[in-house]
Amino acid sequence: MSRGKREFENITVGYSNQADQEDSRKNGYVEFFGITRVRKGTFLNEEVVQSEKIINDIVAMDAGFDPNQLPDLSIGQTNIFNERIMPKITEKYGNFHTIDWLRDLSKDKYRHKWLKKQKEKGKLIDKLQAWHDAGSGWFCVLLIGLGAGIAAGVVDIGSNWTSNIKSGYCKKAFWLNREQCCWDALNITYDNYKNPICDEWISWTEVLGLKSGSTEYFFALIIHVIFAVMFGTVAAVLVKVYAPYACGSGVPEIKTILSGFVIRGYLGKWTLIIKSLGMILGSSAGLTLGKEGPFVHVASCCGNIFSYFFPKYGRNEAKKREILSAAASAGVAVAFGAPIGGVLFSLEEVSYYFPLKTLWRSFFCAMVAAFIVRTINPYGKERDVIFFIEYQPEWSFFELIPFIILGLLGGLFGYYFIKVNILWCKIRKTTKLGKFPITEVILISLITAFFGFFNEYTRMSMPELIRRLVGKCGPSDDSYLCDYAKNITSANEEVIPTKDNFGVHEAIWKLFLALLFYLVMLVLTFGIKIPCGLFVPSLAIGAITGRIIGIAMEILSFNYPSFFVFAAGCNENVACIIPGVYAIVGACAFLGGATRMTVSLVVIMVELTSGLSLIVPLMVSAFSAKLFGEFLCPGGIYDAHINLNNYPFLDNKEDYEFSAFAVDVMKPQKNDPPLTVLIQDGMTISQIEEITEKSNFTGFPIVVSHESQLLVGYILKRDLVMAFDQYKKSGLVNSNTLVKFSKTLSNKKNETCIKLDRLVEMAPICVSDQTPMDTVTDLFKKMGLSILLVTHFGKLLGVITKKDILKHLAEEREKKNL
Repeated sequence: MSRGKREFENITVGYSNQADQEDSRKNGYVEFFGITRVRKGTFLNEEVVQSEKIINDIVAMDAGFDPNQLPDLSIGQTNIFNERIMPKITEKYGNFHTIDWLRDLSKDKYRHKWLKKQKEKGKLIDKLQAWHDAGSGWFCVLLIGLGAGIAAGVVDIGSNWTSNIKSGYCKKAFWLNREQCCWDALNITYDNYKNPICDEWISWTEVLGLKSGSTEYFFALIIHVIFAVMFGTVAAVLVKVYAPYACGSGVPEIKTILSGFVIRGYLGKWTLIIKSLGMILGSSAGLTLGKEGPFVHVASCCGNIFSYFFPKYGRNEAKKREILSAAASAGVAVAFGAPIGGVLFSLEEVSYYFPLKTLWRSFFCAMVAAFIVRTINPYGKERDVIFFIEYQPEWSFFELIPFIILGLLGGLFGYYFIKVNILWCKIRKTTKLGKFPITEVILISLITAFFGFFNEYTRMSMPELIRRLVGKCGPSDDSYLCDYAKNITSANEEVIPTKDNFGVHEAIWKLFLALLFYLVMLVLTFGIKIPCGLFVPSLAIGAITGRIIGIAMEILSFNYPSFFVFAAGCNENVACIIPGVYAIVGACAFLGGATRMTVSLVVIMVELTSGLSLIVPLMVSAFSAKLFGEFLCPGGIYDAHINLNNYPFLDNKEDYEFSAFAVDVMKPQKNDPPLTVLIQDGMTISQIEEITEKSNFTGFPIVVSHESQLLVGYILKRDLVMAFDQYKKSGLVNSNTLVKFSKTLSNKKNETCIKLDRLVEMAPICVSDQTPMDTVTDLFKKMGLSILLVTHFGKLLGVITKKDILKHLAEEREKKNL
């Protein structure tokens, strides 16, 4: 044997331990970077190789064959000097794939252990690196809170101004809306609907020289419709051209993403920009939609973008979802000025995995976001939201009955709204209407603006309408909603029960018409291809219903004071019925009926109105709406849209209610093609590549042989593709090179081969074929599995994925309903 060959046999390159080194010498392999092994005594079919040549080749490979780019680096990597380098997480999931929670969280644990071990060495650089890693999560949510707060401030200011620009502009400062323009006016007055009138605000009809009469009304209608259609059209065009994912509320998709589904581009920078612009234009068009729900999507976009500044989260999909959960709480916080409600919303409604540290970071993120909105002060007078109450709400015990009735009406509203809206969305998908989204937006904008103009309550923006409905009538309030016979001599006196006048009656029937209008338009609008939320329309419909019932109760208490209910609960000199309280409770009930939220909804309403004394009525109405709505139809509007779009969302709040076993659900079944597997020994690179190219699977089980079907492990498709790409770039292999997946396998034929045992998951999650499906479902929910292997006495029978479970549940429910 030559000198060069003897040196080659004695070289140790990157062995993970001495046992691996000895195993390689016995079985005829040399290992590069702990991954590549070639036959001892040869170097890619060269019989004699000098030791200097081997080292030079290894060093040269370092630039084009970076071992840190291979997927299986969670436990660290060994370089040519046998030193440990920091493990990198490079999980790259395909679009519309489900992440593997166990794998990702395991990688992060190994990375954390490596940092802790390095810190113990005492070097300053290692300590700084560990401290940076520990604080990166808090710094990331800080940036998300800042970004979400700034985005919300810009959207609120922009939507307030553009909503008012349809009727006129402010002469002294064109960037002010109508209310802000008249704040400092000396001769400010109000019309019958409490709209401010001042000389500083000039209408477009005044610009045209029209004073009053039918001509002015006609031109005001034309201008109003033109602006509305223009805003809606621009929003639709922006969404279709630049960011198709910016349409809708985004909450169903956020729930699905947080459950582990990957939708590339849904949380990108273009989606953030177009969503924000679309929210301004859509709400300004006067459409029956809200911008509060889409704030969750906007904040989640901020979370996704900022997470890439921190590799700990940007390269690990499971860890990124902790950040996205915190971002979702910031979205609700900036929408309603309710940071605590935002945290509870994230926990109750959208988050799938919510550990304690995520709770703390969500609270911090929501706090920062709410503080930024308060600092920007988009509504003036240091208000976080446009609708609020400036009085101390009071209620009597007997009013719990109408509050429960409001809750039942909210549940009924939610049931019919979900049914009709889903039916309309199916029609939109299955007909030509879905092929012309911009035309649909133009038509709905035209209908909404034209018919909404004739009713003052539908002409104003919905947040402004809610603010007036939840308000309390004061001594000097002469609007139609407060048109009662005044019997007081001072503005400082308490308003006592008085007789209702004509204005109240007119307000009731106009509110009733507005209620019908919003019910119809909400069904048609929710789901169109522009940013559209559900929160504010549901609140507006509930507030209208509550105000009408509150006025009716007020009239009854005045006309029948001796009735035992009113006699026991009301004082003749005190107004015991406040219609604004009913509007608040009704808004909570109807939003709860549509979304089926409970705890987070009550907290949001309390923070929104500062009505802590209304905690019991709000709880009663929300619970009644939830209970009655679930009795009629389980699941809220977001769950219905998840099912409509066939997203792979396995609700962790639902229990498995059928009788089945793993063998009944697994693939393949009797008439299905055989399961695609890899053999641990004897397959070439070309054979494996042919399998990966033809299949759409995310991974492949590895068995001993086709005959035995004994399970060895599981390997991901992306790991195979990445490994083969790196090997081919190095020029060390060809299509006929053998691939082996076992650690203990010998190479008796002395063939050139590569070993990928370190990429194989040797302990995949397996269940017996007789495992009940309720146990299987719990494994997917609580462990975040992407795939489960089914075996019988160690032999592979099939696999179960999340989509298989969802398909099985849909089939069983369909059989149950037949």
